[in-house]
Amino acid sequence: MRVRSFLSIFLFVFSVLVASVMAESTKPTFEETRLLAEQGNADAQYRLGLMYVQGDDVPKNDKEAVNWWRKAAEQGYAKAQYDLGVMYEIGQGVPSDSKEAVKWYRKAAEQGYAKAYLSLFVMYATGENVPQDDKEAFKWQRKIAELGDAKDQYHLGNTYEIGKGVPSDSKEAVKWYRKAAEQDYAEAQHTLGEIYEEGQGVPQDYKEAFKWYRKASEQGHRFAQLRLGFMYGSGRGVAKDFKKAYVWSNLSTAQGLPSSFRNLMAKQLNPATLSEAQNLSKEYYKKYVEPFQ
Repeated sequence: MRVRSFLSIFLFVFSVLVASVMAESTKPTFEETRLLAEQGNADAQYRLGLMYVQGDDVPKNDKEAVNWWRKAAEQGYAKAQYDLGVMYEIGQGVPSDSKEAVKWYRKAAEQGYAKAYLSLFVMYATGENVPQDDKEAFKWQRKIAELGDAKDQYHLGNTYEIGKGVPSDSKEAVKWYRKAAEQDYAEAQHTLGEIYEEGQGVPQDYKEAFKWYRKASEQGHRFAQLRLGFMYGSGRGVAKDFKKAYVWSNLSTAQGLPSSFRNLMAKQLNPATLSEAQNLSKEYYKKYVEPFQ
């Protein structure tokens, strides 16, 4: 068994080394890449630009990088369009020109190149090198959120909620918050809890609020933990339970929130139950706080 195990490990390591050597040996040289680029191959033109900008097998030359990226970009090569936009935005290898940067970012974005979405969003949202434009920023922010990242979905929900660059729409806000929450994004779960507790754009539903506060609390969200304590203390969405109210609010206090509600719950417990709650708090701290710090 040991011999077989050693042989398996040896063969695995050997195969990785061989693959690495083969990959290195089959990597096109500068001259091979240049030849293809001069024949009009857009991928080779892009790779040649990378070689120049990185100083890979050739002296570093940003102007030449821009030259070859432009050739690839003009053939519709999205990566080259984006990188050419970056060069124009930062003024590397070419004079800084925000209009040209936006032009090439937009061309890449229209082909679904995600990095270009972000660049356009940031430029229009901040007014950096272009006139600030909330509507245009929202357009690209939505495309970013549609790619499926929970944090981006949460921020789009917030944009709909406050109505920045788009009419305020609580239903759309809840839709995007929910998408993020269902991916276990704690901030979105906490926000959904607040929305259902207060009935903002949805029918007030304490059980639903409790559900989302609980999910966020179990990921160490201190504000959700305090709200969950309130729910247990008031019996909203769950059976009233002063012990659990103490435990969850104690976790929020341990993370820097005020201790007044926890202290109030402590007064509702007899010494034995309070001791149990304190011990449970220690257990929950290890489970629902420490892993998320």
